[in-house]
Amino acid sequence: MNKYVLLLLAVLLGSTLFAQSGNKFTISGYISDGASGEELISANIFDVRSAKGTVTNTYGFYSLTLPKDSVILSVSYIGYETQTFRLYLDKDINLDISLSDAVELSTVEVVGTKVDRIEEDAQMSRVEVPVEQIKKVPALLGEVDVLKTLQLLPGVQSGGEGQSGLYVRGGSPDQNLILLDGVPVYNVSHLLGFFSVFNADAIKNVTLTKGGFPARFGGRLSSVLEINMKEGNLSEFHGEGSIGLVSSKLSLEGPIVKDKASFIVSARRTYIDILAQPFIRQAAKEDDVDLKLKLFFYDLNAKVNVKLNDKHRLYLSSYSGSDVFGIDSRETYSDGDMFNIDNQTDWGNVTTALRWNYQINNKLFANTTLTYSQFRFDFLAAIEDIYDGNKNAFSAKYTSGIYDIAGKVDFDYIPNPNHYIRFGASATHHRYDPGAFQFDLEADDVDFDTIIGSQEAKSMEYSIYLEDEISIGALKANVGIHASGFKVRGNESEFYYSIQPRLGLRYLLDNDLAIKASFATMAQYINLLTNESLSLPTDLWVPSTARVRPQTSWQVAAGVAKTLWDKYEFSVEGYYKQMKNVVSYKEGVDFIGLENDWQDKVTQGDGEAYGVEVFLQKKKGKTTGWLGYTLSWNWRQFDEINGGERYPFKYDRRHDVSLVLSHQLSKRVSITGAWVYGTGNSITLPLFRYTTPVYVDIEGGNVFVREVETIGKKNAFRMNAYHRMDINFEFYKKKRKYERWWTIGAYNVYNRKNPYFIYAGRDDEGNRTFKQVSLFPIIPSVSWRFKF
Repeated sequence: MNKYVLLLLAVLLGSTLFAQSGNKFTISGYISDGASGEELISANIFDVRSAKGTVTNTYGFYSLTLPKDSVILSVSYIGYETQTFRLYLDKDINLDISLSDAVELSTVEVVGTKVDRIEEDAQMSRVEVPVEQIKKVPALLGEVDVLKTLQLLPGVQSGGEGQSGLYVRGGSPDQNLILLDGVPVYNVSHLLGFFSVFNADAIKNVTLTKGGFPARFGGRLSSVLEINMKEGNLSEFHGEGSIGLVSSKLSLEGPIVKDKASFIVSARRTYIDILAQPFIRQAAKEDDVDLKLKLFFYDLNAKVNVKLNDKHRLYLSSYSGSDVFGIDSRETYSDGDMFNIDNQTDWGNVTTALRWNYQINNKLFANTTLTYSQFRFDFLAAIEDIYDGNKNAFSAKYTSGIYDIAGKVDFDYIPNPNHYIRFGASATHHRYDPGAFQFDLEADDVDFDTIIGSQEAKSMEYSIYLEDEISIGALKANVGIHASGFKVRGNESEFYYSIQPRLGLRYLLDNDLAIKASFATMAQYINLLTNESLSLPTDLWVPSTARVRPQTSWQVAAGVAKTLWDKYEFSVEGYYKQMKNVVSYKEGVDFIGLENDWQDKVTQGDGEAYGVEVFLQKKKGKTTGWLGYTLSWNWRQFDEINGGERYPFKYDRRHDVSLVLSHQLSKRVSITGAWVYGTGNSITLPLFRYTTPVYVDIEGGNVFVREVETIGKKNAFRMNAYHRMDINFEFYKKKRKYERWWTIGAYNVYNRKNPYFIYAGRDDEGNRTFKQVSLFPIIPSVSWRFKF
């Protein structure tokens, strides 16, 4: 392996050294939205004469080096009018470009450029979903959800009915690197998974990479989800919001200093507790109980963007979100005695990023980032009894969490159109609180206080990478290497390292059919301990240790891609992935028990996933949407589970189909529908029951017995297939001072009773039988959205 790594480094360094300009000059600058000043990510810049082009980076910067000559520069971005510039290039030129929204998307014609087509990109297994398209997709209770939209893509599955978790190409939710403005988000769910933490009104773009990972990404096995927040309007003050059945949202943005600094603040809150509180308190008063319900979640996004000058920019962004569920009951008697109960569960994330962009020259761009990420879970149960002046009190508190502080620096170097070089390094300090109980007891003369649980742990994670996107005629390659190290501190100190080569290839045939292939190895040093049957915020983040080794994987993929009739993107991909040292709880352990060491509860094994994905997408015109199909297999093997035999992973689904269509009926009315089908999840069921004696009463002659169930092989059975159709109607009207949309829709239109879980029960005649529990019937929704 080492000789191949050295060869890869030599190729990359050679590309850097020999990519000389000669008699060439560079056009560079930023591309932004003409109305808001927001930088546009992956906008296309294409010279029609030389057929050379490039794209903007995450911060809207581009650089294109061409020979001295006349240039016809075409600049395009989906949903914007294409602009063309005729230049004579005899010196370096700084050209900042503002694009205007297309009046009618169907009339936008990208003239003379192919750089934005799917067959031109060396990257495979990557999908970008426009935020406006996400907002149109029907959702549970009308609550726009980024992650549920991504579940409609091939190769991506949900955890179950209404769940927002992502299972990508056979992986688990902890194997997804989910970045909000470059900061990892450790818990992405509200209300036990029914909604995600991402507010679509605060988001600029969403990109999911399922394989062929570029070298700049690392730390997870299955996918990278990049979500970038809006930066705020530099020109004018604007706002938007919505009022729905379960939540309301409001976003405000505008200039702090026009064309120099801007802000955006976006907030969302549910109000089930506010609506239900009067009825609950009134019912409780009848029993002389003062009862307060806490049941809500909230999100708050904020960002400030400052242009220091033409070469330096600062960004400060933050997210805070939390779920709160609790009951506060206070019962007071006529003699002054009291009985109080306080139960509360809350969990949430906090992320912060401070970024500094520095355009070093017209070919070299740097970004330095400092980040903080926190996920914490708290549970409190307290009872207080005051009787005859004596106080007895008991409380139990459970806490867990993970806290990160990180720094990284990334460089983009574009010596000429045939090379796009990226390199950088990062360091992250992790602190883990892997679950601890605190008990307090106050009764008579007893005062007891103790803590039981795992000890706090700390670790350092390092990475460095180098990659180059190379173009040689019809061949385009993304070649790179990612090296990482992990040092865990404590009683069982250990150091791990990993060198991960990455390769992505694309060969363009004469008929514009692209053949693509990729290979990537990945390493993951932190693990999520989760119960396979439930998705709870009590799931624990823990480090690799001397006893628990890092997870590793390698994935190979191959496929074809082509743009059909200038309207449709079509791709077929096959993939194969192997995973080592994946983590699972041992059979029969208490996943929230009082044992001091979580390492005693887990085992490690292997995973294998393979399949084929078909994707057809239409991004432009009055009718947009996609059709996706996945054929896949997903296996796990642990020596201490299922007798050591390989078994299907719970989310092994043979077939997955998704169809999403949106049609603009008129300027004021649009309709969007989604239909999904999936093979049922794998489950484990009991095969037979028998009685066994537990106590013999010799004197009375009685034998007391209990029934014992014996289960079969793990995940040997399947639930019924899952399928559902959702629909939305959107009615738009432009008022004098604002725009408004009414959205009326329905979830599960034909009222399919989809399986949520299965249990062993009895029928009307008393016979043992398996019964299916379904969660959501047809659920109508209505919301009102506005923008000014």
